[in-house]
Amino acid sequence: MNENIRFFKLVRDFLIVFLPTQRAVSLNTVKSYRETLNLLLNYLCERNGISLKKLSFENFSREAVEGFLEYLEKERQCGVSTRNQRLACIRSFFRYAGARDVGVQVYANELSGIPLKKKTMNTPLSYFSETALKTIFKQPDARKKKGLRNLFFMILMYDSGGRNQELLDLRLQDLHFEGTLPYMVITGKGRKTRLVPIMSETVEHFKKYAAAFHPEPVPDDLLFYTERNKKRYAMSPDATERFIRKYAGTAHKVNPEVPLSLHPHMFRHSRSMHLYHCGLPLVLLAEWLGHAQMTTTLIYANADTEMKREAIEKATSHLSPLLSGETAYPAWEDDEATIRRLYGLSQ
Repeated sequence: MNENIRFFKLVRDFLIVFLPTQRAVSLNTVKSYRETLNLLLNYLCERNGISLKKLSFENFSREAVEGFLEYLEKERQCGVSTRNQRLACIRSFFRYAGARDVGVQVYANELSGIPLKKKTMNTPLSYFSETALKTIFKQPDARKKKGLRNLFFMILMYDSGGRNQELLDLRLQDLHFEGTLPYMVITGKGRKTRLVPIMSETVEHFKKYAAAFHPEPVPDDLLFYTERNKKRYAMSPDATERFIRKYAGTAHKVNPEVPLSLHPHMFRHSRSMHLYHCGLPLVLLAEWLGHAQMTTTLIYANADTEMKREAIEKATSHLSPLLSGETAYPAWEDDEATIRRLYGLSQ
């Protein structure tokens, strides 16, 4: 059998038969595997300067996959957990392929040696200010259809705190924007659903978006879609990442507070930090974000040094020597030896 055909036959069986039928995983899990393999294939084609039809198992060396993981972190600004999740997907496919074809087992063995990366506990949480948010929202040209879609996508992503794929999976029937308490139903990891309240201003933006993209609404229609040859297709996570990166570049020129490394998940982090600043308890924030473990939500408390500083200042009495000026240090008379010793510059 042709090497290329052998590879893609195993990919198809893995995604269409093994995962959904034999392992009975969720549709979102299959999507995650499919997205990972697509990203890897695109990377290898570009890296090797070849077309997709020429790819075979020989292109999947340990060095190539390690290069892909580095690309995820440096170029796509993925976190350690995302990197490890992508690696787990790749390994899972190669274990399956090796079990089906003994000739592939050598590649599976080689890739099993790539270690998962440990996540450092002091990794700073990336988020942007509300001033930066205003600049970002000014970048799309809402007079054009794509600009209108992109603007509403970012507004809804920020307001709901939804993950990129969670928003792309939304259907019109998930939105309950009638009445005085608008909300939407988000299906997250593990098929768990949560009800997320939506601001009335966001509902007004939705009406403008719906007039252009859903003039004849059907409940089961995807909220966000792309159109080719008058047919609708689901938007890919890559598509949203591309236009967000583009807007980051133009917005940063106007306002340096806008991070050049802007990516979809930063909207979720930023909304969470802004809500936390406004006093939303961590217990409610965890429920709003759909976190299964409270420890996951604690990253927002650990990251917010400014809020800690303000709380400490409020809790410190004016009678304290820290504020009264009674702890002034005597001036050193140019004693370099003492200064060096105090600062560890000498023994």
